[in-house]
Amino acid sequence: MMATTEYGTARFNMVESQLRPNKVTDPRLVDAFLAVPRDQFVPAALRGVAYVDKAIPVGNGRYLLEPMVLARLLQAARVGAGDLVLDVGTATGYSAAIIGRLAATVVALESDADLAAQANQAMQSHGVDNAAIMQGPLGAGWAKQGPYNVIVLQGAVTAVPQALLDQLAEGGRLLTVVLPESGMGVARLYEKLGGVLSSRNLFDASAHLLPGLEAKPDFRF
Repeated sequence: MMATTEYGTARFNMVESQLRPNKVTDPRLVDAFLAVPRDQFVPAALRGVAYVDKAIPVGNGRYLLEPMVLARLLQAARVGAGDLVLDVGTATGYSAAIIGRLAATVVALESDADLAAQANQAMQSHGVDNAAIMQGPLGAGWAKQGPYNVIVLQGAVTAVPQALLDQLAEGGRLLTVVLPESGMGVARLYEKLGGVLSSRNLFDASAHLLPGLEAKPDFRF
């Protein structure tokens, strides 16, 4: 197992070799990725590969997004210091810890009880005091705390549930990877302006499907 300093070096190398070359330039976001120890959010046996440019399995068929994909989604989300963010499918809470350094408040939604418990413990261990872990079906979101300035999905969907789009505030942004039945996945930005939702593709991306979000109705123009 690598020592703490080696993990720190691996984290720095992740930022320099995976994020910066892929147009991740927001200094607040870069600082967040440098500060949050991804190795502490994966199973102990996988800490040595916590910073590789791949999705990492965290148990129960779930994965942390590839660092580059997560970083580019968050950069496109333009998370402001006063924003309320819904993190859908937070798994062990790594993404919520990152977002917590960018936003005012994070509502981190997880459907798996074991992962939600791990995420809650991680928030306490790492002093993340502006993120609340909620357990429930991912496709339903968490409307009681909304509407949200930003919603980020920590995995792919075949289509975005209308319930999540309905929880966007005016000016709100939703970021996810859309994985069609055939073909390459694509990162997509949904934005609500003047009460109207629009979307555009951002970059090619791959991610594992989130449970319960395999075939929900998409927003149609």
